[in-house]
Amino acid sequence: MAKSQRVAPKRKPGRPATGRDPVISGRVPPELIKEMDAWAKQAGLTRSEALGRLIEAGLKRRPKA
Repeated sequence: MAKSQRVAPKRKPGRPATGRDPVISGRVPPELIKEMDAWAKQAGLTRSEALGRLIEAGLKRRPKA
């Protein structure tokens, strides 16, 4: 009797999980991206870090009535 061959498990398509926060996507006008990138550069942050901080700052403010 022939030996059975081990079959490697199939990998799922796509990029492997990073184990980090979930990704949220959206559309942003080019002018706003330029402003955000300038703010990020001045603060020494990546675009992603800057966006997170800007969102946090906006959420801490009270909404206008």
